[in-house]
Amino acid sequence: MISLPKAVFDAIILHAQKDAPIEACGYLGGKDGVASLHYPMTNVDNSAEHFSFDPKEQFAAFKEASAQKLRLIACYHSHPATPARPSGEDIKLAYDPNISYIIVSLALATPVLKSFKIKNGEAINEEVIII
Repeated sequence: MISLPKAVFDAIILHAQKDAPIEACGYLGGKDGVASLHYPMTNVDNSAEHFSFDPKEQFAAFKEASAQKLRLIACYHSHPATPARPSGEDIKLAYDPNISYIIVSLALATPVLKSFKIKNGEAINEEVIII
């Protein structure tokens, strides 16, 4: 389970909508399964089908979270035209089984946000609670 304050949830959705039609991406910082900080990243691939983080932005997010005694608890990205489920590439590139992988789909009129734990090539749906 991952808990998202409404402000963090809204920031993720807004980032996805702002960056469309390319995939938006970023991290969430927090602890004990509760996200408290949103770190939007630049999709250096500038693609509607995949994303890569800017390494300098990644390091800055890690440093900022650490300085606030938090850790990066989730990685998120958007699917501008497909459902909120991990693609084969998403599963293949999910290197950390301890974080949540959040996907926002913009395929329907109302955005859909889902979260997954990905271990050993398997994506398991994770409950998302908006607080």
